[in-house]
Amino acid sequence: NVQPVIPFSLGTEWNLITRTIVPLVDKHGFPPDDMNKSGLGDVTASQFFSPKSPAAGGWIWGVGPVELLPPATDNALGSENWGIGPTAVVLKQQAGWTVGFLGNHIWSVAGDNDRADVNATFLQPFVSYTINKTKTTIGLVTESTYDWKNSEWSVPVIPGVAQMLKIGPQILQLAVFGKYWATSPDNGPEGWGVRVQLTLVFPQ
Repeated sequence: NVQPVIPFSLGTEWNLITRTIVPLVDKHGFPPDDMNKSGLGDVTASQFFSPKSPAAGGWIWGVGPVELLPPATDNALGSENWGIGPTAVVLKQQAGWTVGFLGNHIWSVAGDNDRADVNATFLQPFVSYTINKTKTTIGLVTESTYDWKNSEWSVPVIPGVAQMLKIGPQILQLAVFGKYWATSPDNGPEGWGVRVQLTLVFPQ
């Protein structure tokens, strides 16, 4: 995934924060050879309207729309649907801890009539602790999706560790996560996987 998160100032009280997820997919090992494809998948774009000042109790929040865009380079890599829905995020940071929740729901509104409609809820609770002296973060997140069309859950549990670094003027964070599929559809992933994440930070 290539996932830029970019804040824009909207006057003195509000920010617009965009979060776009662009998946680069390599599918292999499927018995039907036409399922083994590589390329661009469906794009998920979110826009959060968020107050510049935290709310009472130090909570940071944002709400807005989310869109499903179908630029997939092969029909095996995407849903061939356009979709839209609401999204929201809320989090709090205190004494090294970050606790929060991000969620959205997408309904398909247009696309290929021969493909299944999209009606899915995404739930992402997260918690992490950052050691101030070393800038090391230990965290746990789930990225659960419920498919309302097929009444199926996909629930990966993702523990990991991240390290903040600085190379010259560039601030970055390197993270390594385990990924265990607690629940998935009958033809979905199983067992353990690994996620490696590199985040480049450009503070103003």
